Amino acid sequence: VQLQASGGGLVQAGGSLRLSCAASGRTFSAYVMGWFRQVPGEEREFVAAIKWSGSTPYYADSVKGRFTISRDNAKNTVYLQMNSLKAEDTAVYYCAARGGNLYTRGRQYDYWGQGTQVTVSS
Repeated sequence: VQLQASGGGLVQAGGSLRLSCAASGRTFSAYVMGWFRQVPGEEREFVAAIKWSGSTPYYADSVKGRFTISRDNAKNTVYLQMNSLKAEDTAVYYCAARGGNLYTRGRQYDYWGQGTQVTVSS
């Protein structure tokens, strides 16, 4: 599975962005899709994940109520809608995929996109 993330950019605090992750290769609909983020010098952080069916998305507490993960299996794409952005959301955002169950640890994901920078100015 090849993953290509896009949609990052510079936004003011309180603003919104939507990230997209396009997948190619194997059957996209069979995979759990996740979003992670990383700030230089810090560990990669789980943001959100969604099962192949689109049901029961799971979020980190830090983004719950502000971010929404969704997927369109017909388009082989997963999205991360980010609202009410804060300066602390600034990071490189990565999409990832894994077969099987939904997990929140990055090392449990098999495939990764290249990352897209999100910068929130305060």
